[in-house]
Amino acid sequence: MKNLKKHIEYLSADKMKGRETGMEGSLKAADYVEKHFKKYGLLPKGEQGYRQPFLAKVTRKKVEDPERSSDNIIGFIDNQSPYTIVIGAHYDHLGYGHIGGSRDSLGVGKIHNGADDNASGVAGLLELARHYSSNNIKEAFNFLFIGFGAEELGLLGSKHFTEKPTIPLENIHWMLNMDMIGRYQPENGLAVIGYGTSSAFPKIFEGISSSIKFNKSKDGNGGSDQTSFYRKNIPVLFFHTGGHDDYHKPTDDADKIDYKALEAILKLEIDVIDNSMKQPKMDFIWTN
Repeated sequence: MKNLKKHIEYLSADKMKGRETGMEGSLKAADYVEKHFKKYGLLPKGEQGYRQPFLAKVTRKKVEDPERSSDNIIGFIDNQSPYTIVIGAHYDHLGYGHIGGSRDSLGVGKIHNGADDNASGVAGLLELARHYSSNNIKEAFNFLFIGFGAEELGLLGSKHFTEKPTIPLENIHWMLNMDMIGRYQPENGLAVIGYGTSSAFPKIFEGISSSIKFNKSKDGNGGSDQTSFYRKNIPVLFFHTGGHDDYHKPTDDADKIDYKALEAILKLEIDVIDNSMKQPKMDFIWTN
């Protein structure tokens, strides 16, 4: 829990200025992800070390500087397997709301800290990277961890990766995405989206239980980065605790995160990942 809290409080602090694509806070967030990938001994798997640079464009609102530089941050655990599990989360957010997307018209001009969206997912990404790099087990699959840039501008980082992948797409076993996993609501439960994208998922979930309620949904599409992989015929799961009143507002702050539930979500994900490694290369099913 200590690591999760440290990551989320750092990424959603006011000094990060809402992590707007191409701006100082987003660059700092990318540096933070890279620093931890290095610390955990992940191999660089970008195009320039850990980085995969790309150009992003603001299209939702008219701004003075619509073209922005961004990076996907990519680290690899090589277990000498022919196949790889991809784990991803986007690190960008809305800045001060000027690029569009804010749900608080009076809040435009205030920092949108994005603690749940998506400092929570990045914290999960870093904890899973730490877990699989330090568990002293040579797993049956490789791991590719990706911090995506420019998700809020239209899934641009994940689209770029799937168009210019740094490992062959046909070697991907499946992709796990975390976006907004910090505000668990017991009455709704955790949404696990993409369950229908492979015939292997029902086998993988057999015997898995959790201290939190979770609901499996078949569709592979959805408003986050797994969609880019799904559209390339790759099985996906998207973990998401749902919308709330602070979504895309300046009030999405670290003190509202449910860290106990976040830990339970990561435990569930580890169980799912571990079970997926008992399966042969997973097939893909188009769900819509």
